[in-house]
Amino acid sequence: MRIHHLNCGCMCPLGGALYDGFSKGVHAHLICHCLLIETDRDGLVLVDTGFGEQDITSPTRRLPGFFRLLNNIQYRRELTALHQIQQLGFQAADVRHIILTHLDFDHAGGITDFPQARLHVMQDEIATAKAQRTWLDRRRYADSQWRTQDGWHGYAPGGESWFGFDAVRDLHGLPPEILLIPLPGHTPGHAGVAVQHADGWLLHGGDAWFYRGEMEPQYRCTPGLRFYQWMMEKDRQARLENQQRLRALAQQQQAGLTLFCSHDAKEYERLLHR
Repeated sequence: MRIHHLNCGCMCPLGGALYDGFSKGVHAHLICHCLLIETDRDGLVLVDTGFGEQDITSPTRRLPGFFRLLNNIQYRRELTALHQIQQLGFQAADVRHIILTHLDFDHAGGITDFPQARLHVMQDEIATAKAQRTWLDRRRYADSQWRTQDGWHGYAPGGESWFGFDAVRDLHGLPPEILLIPLPGHTPGHAGVAVQHADGWLLHGGDAWFYRGEMEPQYRCTPGLRFYQWMMEKDRQARLENQQRLRALAQQQQAGLTLFCSHDAKEYERLLHR
């Protein structure tokens, strides 16, 4: 099983280092960290999609105006998952499965680029995204990105243990080395995706945290990302509890266990060049 780290989006909100901790100018640089997994028998598996082709060509139709302005989304086709997968020599039809940490607009935009793929997500996330009960829900969930797609598989929380966390194993049609790890808080059906490989485990933590310092023994987070997480959270207690558990897991220095989140460019660069 071969794993590729992809950056499938760029957002440059005002704030510079007050957001990302490193930018020199007035704009920060946040990414959309996705995984492409080449399996032995099940084709390609994409973990999150970032922004898709239609988000780039028709942003006013596909993306909420509030977040287009707030996040200063960059419309660059070379950052779409489809473009990068084609650059690797594959076609859209080779992507058989998409696993989603959640359905926020910056994680699910590429779904329509892979119409033949099965979609795997927590059932609570599907229900919340479809209901869109609040003002924020109606902006964070851009249903034009996924409402026409078939092949959904929703999963209930619970199951066997993975490093002390509940884990959903036996995902439909996927190898047993790939698990969903329920991590609610940012959204009700938010989850991490754990992938076992030759050297241990990767945990794609989605938006369970946003900044690398949040996984350090002495918690650190920039003011901008601390505010953004507060603004987007659906269950503060659950989010902070899961973050604390993940921080403890990161400090165990378990052999072969690597954690990363969706939007930290420095985490991405570190893993890309390993």
